[in-house]
Amino acid sequence: MDNDANKLGYEPVVRDKREVEDEVGSLSSRVLEMLRVKGQVTEPGPMTNFCETGGDDTPRYRVVAHPWSLYGVGNNALGKGMDRLADQLPKKGWKVVRQGPDSSKNRNLEIVAVHVTTHTHLEVTWMKGQDGHEPLISVDVTSRCFRDDHTPND
Repeated sequence: MDNDANKLGYEPVVRDKREVEDEVGSLSSRVLEMLRVKGQVTEPGPMTNFCETGGDDTPRYRVVAHPWSLYGVGNNALGKGMDRLADQLPKKGWKVVRQGPDSSKNRNLEIVAVHVTTHTHLEVTWMKGQDGHEPLISVDVTSRCFRDDHTPND
């Protein structure tokens, strides 16, 4: 394993970025389905970025991230959505690694999970709006770092 792989804890594999974007987009859509909350969802879709390994200045790997938020409904609906998500994730191939209040002053409810097959990382936070902002659920679906030898550097 090279130095970057040692820092990551795994050896990034060669994958086509469009394939990874499709995979992350699909997993992200399934998270929204599991929430079963009829609200508004932010755009855009999955995007490819450089994977930071803390190594040299030449990025060698990519990562696909799909951050989005669900808003426009009250805390009651958002809370029920988080309960459904916590219940459904293990049944849909996700391993929940953390669930409970985050470290913020507001103690927002957070679920962190990893997809068992793809190793995609999921972080979901229910922000109840106690700080004066609109209540929402923030979702971040992120692939593992991978090597995209088929696409020139952006």
